[in-house]
Amino acid sequence: MSPGARAYYEKQRARGIEFNAALRQLANRLVGILHGCLKTGTMYDEATAWSDRGHVLAA
Repeated sequence: MSPGARAYYEKQRARGIEFNAALRQLANRLVGILHGCLKTGTMYDEATAWSDRGHVLAA
């Protein structure tokens, strides 16, 4: 799992969201990122994908 995805999932769990709901929210976020990549014709970039979430990404 990517650092950004892991941080997003952990944040959801810390908010008290149950396992399945947190995974579903993560999957929805990933689909949104994929849609953005396909729409703009850009390659996936970890830093760009999760930059709006304020997560600190490990290199």
